[in-house]
Amino acid sequence: MTAEPLLLVGELNTPSVWPASAALAPGGDIAVAGVGLAELADRYGTPAYVLDEDEVRARARAWRQALPDAEIVYAAKAFLCRAVVDWMEQEGLGLDVCSAGELELAATRGFPPERIVLHGNAKSPQDLRTALRLGVGRVVIDSACETARLAARVQGPDAQQVMVRVLPGIEAGAHPKIRTGADGQKFGLSLADGSAEDTIARVLGQPRLELVGLHCHLGSQITETRPYAEAVRRLVAFLAALRDRYGVTLPELDLGGGFAVAYLPGDPAPTPAEYGRLITGTLANACAQHGLPVPRLTVEPGRSVIAPAGIALYRVLAVKRTAGRVFVAVDGGMSDNPRPALYGARYTVRRVGRTSDAPMRAATVVGRHCEAGDVLAESVELPEDVTPGDVLAVPAAGAYQVSMASGYNMTGRPPVVAVSRGRSRLLLRRENFEDLRARDVGL
Repeated sequence: MTAEPLLLVGELNTPSVWPASAALAPGGDIAVAGVGLAELADRYGTPAYVLDEDEVRARARAWRQALPDAEIVYAAKAFLCRAVVDWMEQEGLGLDVCSAGELELAATRGFPPERIVLHGNAKSPQDLRTALRLGVGRVVIDSACETARLAARVQGPDAQQVMVRVLPGIEAGAHPKIRTGADGQKFGLSLADGSAEDTIARVLGQPRLELVGLHCHLGSQITETRPYAEAVRRLVAFLAALRDRYGVTLPELDLGGGFAVAYLPGDPAPTPAEYGRLITGTLANACAQHGLPVPRLTVEPGRSVIAPAGIALYRVLAVKRTAGRVFVAVDGGMSDNPRPALYGARYTVRRVGRTSDAPMRAATVVGRHCEAGDVLAESVELPEDVTPGDVLAVPAAGAYQVSMASGYNMTGRPPVVAVSRGRSRLLLRRENFEDLRARDVGL
């Protein structure tokens, strides 16, 4: 396929919303890793998700290069399947998991358990049993009551290494529902009210637990580097206070993830190198100020590794012009991408596989579900002659879409297709009615 580099209006000198391999192809198509998107829509059906394997790997390597002395742990909640587990292992990343299911999937691929971090604000007994059985490297304690519950399950002979998730009191993130570093929400333990120190004292009193460091997570889609620098300063000051009060020097510091990507052309999205320079410089300065050795740093990118590598494909089912607006309804929606309904997330959309001379007009791309809030993209520019049967591509779709997909209206979750070097392969097949029927065991 002959193709030329893809450059959309407004994307020059800004973070691209498309994978680096994306290129314009004949007939109005876009090729990703040498494979046409319209061709993929025909072959695998729609809705479908396309994942550029080489883009994922390149972004994983960019984080390792930005922080060569740190541990880079992929946040599996963004999207996980067997292939992604393999890619992360091969690229030298760890895994951050939040459930026994994610743990078991990693185990089926032989992922080294010592490179796995388990956390979550309410870990189930099954989560803890699975973590201890598989021998995960770190368990992040998120509440005081979890301390005794975890310690009681450790059989030994070695203590389980743990971190305590603390709230540094920092507001950061694209939406209130995904800001997790400030006081007054369900995650972590506050520095301000003493609950973090109280829990740390409890952990230090448990011989079956080995406290190795602090963990924090500020939020998601954080477009600035400054909040991370401020978190480092506050956490290092707390590490110094713990040393002075309890005589312990904790060797690790986990800053979580939340690193932003561009969803629209022009969106701010610092590079891993930009995050890395500020974090490491601030950490060295803060430790020198408090007379502490520099702890081993961990970061947990998820979205920034996988989101820009993914593209959602839909087929237009209906076009409605009413009340001065144009609604373009597609065969997916909030069942495969709940982010616009949950967080007001915004996307760009492009028609692929057909050219025309029609002018561009503002349209709202909506889903097929029985909700007025089932809107995938507001006020996007599409050709005026968009019609049922056209294929629409939504870039930056690799994170928190398939992983959050639901069975609403029994439409079935979409497939995920990997592309690399001119070839495609199915990673996750489409969920069909037989899958849904098999769960219905009642009479």
